[in-house]
Amino acid sequence: MSRRSVVAGLGSVPLAAAVGLPAARRERPAGAGGTGGKPGERGTTVLRGADLVLTMDPGVGEGVLGTVEGGADVLMRDGRIAAVGKGLDVPHGAHVVDATGKLVLPGFVDVHNHLWQSSIRGGCSGQDVTGWLAACNRTVLPKIDARDMYAFVHLAALDALQTGVTTVVDWVHPIPYGTSERYVRALHDSGLRFVYAMTQSGADRHLIPEVKKDFLDPLPLASAQVAVHAGMSGIKDLRLLHEVSRDLGLMINSHVLENSIDRKDEQIRALREVGAFGPELLMNHAIHLTDDEIALAGDHDVRVAHCPLSNMRLASGIMPLPALHRHGVQAGLGHDGGTNDTSDMFNVMKAAVGLQRALHQDAGIHPTIPAVLRMATLGGAECIGMADSVGSLTPGKRADVLVLDPGTLNFAPRFDWISQIVLNGQPPNVTHVFIDGVARKSGGELVGVDTERVVRAAEEAAAHVRAA
Repeated sequence: MSRRSVVAGLGSVPLAAAVGLPAARRERPAGAGGTGGKPGERGTTVLRGADLVLTMDPGVGEGVLGTVEGGADVLMRDGRIAAVGKGLDVPHGAHVVDATGKLVLPGFVDVHNHLWQSSIRGGCSGQDVTGWLAACNRTVLPKIDARDMYAFVHLAALDALQTGVTTVVDWVHPIPYGTSERYVRALHDSGLRFVYAMTQSGADRHLIPEVKKDFLDPLPLASAQVAVHAGMSGIKDLRLLHEVSRDLGLMINSHVLENSIDRKDEQIRALREVGAFGPELLMNHAIHLTDDEIALAGDHDVRVAHCPLSNMRLASGIMPLPALHRHGVQAGLGHDGGTNDTSDMFNVMKAAVGLQRALHQDAGIHPTIPAVLRMATLGGAECIGMADSVGSLTPGKRADVLVLDPGTLNFAPRFDWISQIVLNGQPPNVTHVFIDGVARKSGGELVGVDTERVVRAAEEAAAHVRAA
């Protein structure tokens, strides 16, 4: 029996057909359609009269964040940003969202996550990264079957979306072909734009192009990376997986020097020896770098994912972010799955700023408030090679957009709204989320999602894992 025929509940039906994407219209995301831009549809939508728009494009607005203040409109048409400005003409039949008193900015880009780890939220909380990996991560994953995997990933993906994440890079541990289908389906069903960073052993590396072709390529919001374990002890597999990434034209994604003990395996040396140390490499954590390695990362245009809440939780240390910045290394922000314990990018931004200020006793150290907002949006997109399509409200880019309500007890009154986004913002302030022009959250609620059912399915899946 082929792998294609053992997918739980699907027989031999490919993912694109199973989720209702007609072959002739696969360029349109599930749920897209119509011309009115109503919730759940991709048509024409105008966000009308926002008090503050952060476009992240200095060519569209003022300053480094591309700010437009005082009654600004954002026009989305057919999944793209069509225009940003004041007093825009409203096209006939467009859906108008009153954004008076609201803030508008690009969707958050989470450059490092493990969504299946919602299954172990809060787990092994007294352990550092080594103990946590042994006691929680490695013991639970083998017990998760394809059906339960869908429940965990769907829950976590929707949680990320409701907090303002519109693009997620999901580093996926080695799982069977059939489980991969359910994992991808859960991401697709959530409505997120996602990068599926998949790893396998060198012997099973053929599964990577198969999963890409069968499950990811048909989906307009999906893309792929090759995830690896860097180190001299596993350099044979690293070399083989790097060859796969090169053949497919994909980025390499690796955890690097998360803990001080990782130095024993000479991870940077291994990446350099196989030819993976360059602009196609995303290093997650990158905490215990030497000064020479920081300079090398800048010289070779390597990108990094900063996960401050996870690093704090696992007693891993603090990324040398200011030094990396001085050497021109592009950095984004990540949640990092089950050791982040939240999908709150506001919290991640605040931690990224606060850790460096506390460590250096310098309120002006990188990242500043504007810098961390850029890291959470356009900076993240730059790290994963998607800045030409997402990360800013630049006309022509995909319409991944957030609307924030500052008129709440935690946010008001107005003093410095840009700083308040980072220092006072919370996920409930996110009233609307648009991904590819489709309203996935509207009026503070996820569109078309039975939250109780999603939670119930995850609880049932957790019970199965505990029983196993």
